[in-house]
Amino acid sequence: MPTVVQLPAGKALAVRAAADVFLDSLGNPNTVRNYGIGVGKTAERLGEARPLASVADDEIGEALELLWGTTAVNTWNSRRAGVLSWLGWCRERGYEGPMVPAWAKRLAVPDSETPARSKMAVDRLIARREVHLREKTLWRMLYETAGRSEEILGVNIEELDLAGRRCLVKAKGARTKARRRGQSREDYVLEPVYWDAGTARLLPRLLKGRTRGPVFVTARRAGPGKVIGPRDVWPDTGAAGLSYGQARALLDIHTATQGPGTGWDLHEYRHSALTHLGEAGASLLMLMARSRHRKPENLRRYFKPSPDAIAELTSLLAPGDTRRGGGT
Repeated sequence: MPTVVQLPAGKALAVRAAADVFLDSLGNPNTVRNYGIGVGKTAERLGEARPLASVADDEIGEALELLWGTTAVNTWNSRRAGVLSWLGWCRERGYEGPMVPAWAKRLAVPDSETPARSKMAVDRLIARREVHLREKTLWRMLYETAGRSEEILGVNIEELDLAGRRCLVKAKGARTKARRRGQSREDYVLEPVYWDAGTARLLPRLLKGRTRGPVFVTARRAGPGKVIGPRDVWPDTGAAGLSYGQARALLDIHTATQGPGTGWDLHEYRHSALTHLGEAGASLLMLMARSRHRKPENLRRYFKPSPDAIAELTSLLAPGDTRRGGGT
C-alpha cells in the first residue's frame, strides 16, 4: 500500500516542508535514502524556510552545480534525478515551484575504463605453475561464465550442476520472488550461468569430494570476531568462503608489474569474455543473454574489440575481385 501523506493546508510550501512531504511519500527505504541526499542537501542550499514558489529554475541548477558539479557522472545523475522527481511531484500536486533548468542536463555515462585482456593473456596467466588451483579455477570460471565476481564467489557446492556445466547465482539487483505464506524474505529469483571445458576440468580437482559449503574457501577458519552466515562457511572445517577483497589481492599478486595495486582486476574477466564473444560474431541479443544485461547501452561498455579484430573486419570492405585473387 502506498504511504498516505498529509499535505499542509494551502498551496504554499516552504522548501524544507516540500522536501519532507515528498520523501515521506516514498515507500521504498532504498529510494528514500538515495533521494534523501540530493533533495536534502539541495533544500539546505536553497534555504529551507523560504517558499518553494520563490525559487527560480536557475537556482536549482546552480545548487546542483555547486554541490555535485565536480563529482562522478553517476553521482551527478543520481542527485539530479532525485531533485527532478521531487520538483515534479510537487507540481503534480498543484504546488508552485521551480524546475530543473535545461542547462543542468543529465550526463552520458562514459565508457568503462576496465580493459579487455587477450585470450592468450588469460590462458597464459591461468596456466602458470605457481598459480594455486583455487585461483586457476576461479579465474577460469569468471572468464567462461562472464559472470560478476560477487556472483561466482558466492556459489555453493550444492548449487553446482557439474554434468550440465551450469549453476544458479543471485545476480546483481536480483528480484525477490512473489512471497507466499511461509516463504523466506531472502528467496530471490536466481539466474543461470554456464561454463565450458576449462572450468569443467578444474572444478572436480578443487572440490576433492566436498559436497557442501562455498566452492572457493580460505585455507583457515574464520576469525572469532568475523560475522558470517552459515552458507558462507565450509561446515566440515569452519573455513570461510573466499571474499572479494582476498580474491582481488591474489590476482594482483600474480599480475602487478609496477607494485601492489597495479595488477588486473577481477572484473576484467567479464569484460574480456564478452569482448571475445563479440569478436567471434555473437549477436547483440546473444551477448545480452550471456551477460544478463537488460539494456544494450549497458552491454556496450563491455565490448572493446582489439585492433586486430577491427583490422580483420575492415578487410571485408576490400574489393571483391581482390579478395578472390583476381581482377580486371
